[in-house]
Amino acid sequence: MADRIIEHPILGKTEKGKKVTFTFDGKEMEGYEGEPISVALKAAGVMKHRYTKKEHKPRGIFCAIGRCTDCVMVVDGKPNVRTCVTPLKEGMKVQTQYGVSAEPF
Repeated sequence: MADRIIEHPILGKTEKGKKVTFTFDGKEMEGYEGEPISVALKAAGVMKHRYTKKEHKPRGIFCAIGRCTDCVMVVDGKPNVRTCVTPLKEGMKVQTQYGVSAEPF
């Protein structure tokens, strides 16, 4: 796993939760409980979260504060979950979103 920011100049010190496992497109991964799903994915090298419906273009983290929809994914069967503001939990099933589903085009 890649390193994470331990102390942010504005937000202060970050406390890590316990290490948990989750799946991304069927592959088991690890992250820290409570951190945003997108942070755990980025630490694992995952940069593409969804593909646009019309032009099938990849999207990933953009604003990282929950205002845009570039990081939306299918989480535990629910589409359009903003992964930049959704805390990671043990056993989550995270899938790349294609348009509005987890089914590739």
